[in-house]
Amino acid sequence: MDKEKIKTYWFNFLEDKNPLDYPLGDITLFGGDDPDELAQLVYNGTKTATTSSYALYEPTEYMPVVGDYNIILDGQENPLCITKTLVTEVVPFNQVSAEHAYHEGEGSRTLDYWREVHESFFKNEYQEFGQPFTFDIPCLCEVFERVY
Repeated sequence: MDKEKIKTYWFNFLEDKNPLDYPLGDITLFGGDDPDELAQLVYNGTKTATTSSYALYEPTEYMPVVGDYNIILDGQENPLCITKTLVTEVVPFNQVSAEHAYHEGEGSRTLDYWREVHESFFKNEYQEFGQPFTFDIPCLCEVFERVY
């Protein structure tokens, strides 16, 4: 990760703004099979939501907070755009809504597609932590908008 390139990108965003009004939340490289595709969906405005496993966050790991600004990286870890977190909520996997699945912007944008892809992703994540995946695992659902 080229930290200087990321820092320059952030300072370019802040150039005419009060930095105290724009807290940097996280630098995000999407997981999954194709981080470039997911980052491009954010850049294009198609992907305005994401889901992560709430239970697997480490105590020192960044957790999205409403109002934060996040730098989205492409697959080569270059800054592509900046998002602002609008909503965060914890929802059981089996209660994630069709609306949230649509806003994730991936595949057919249906709840069935979302469940298929995320079940596989979360099963692998939970296995890495030596924990079982169940359909009521808590998911952190985040809604955001691209602002830069």
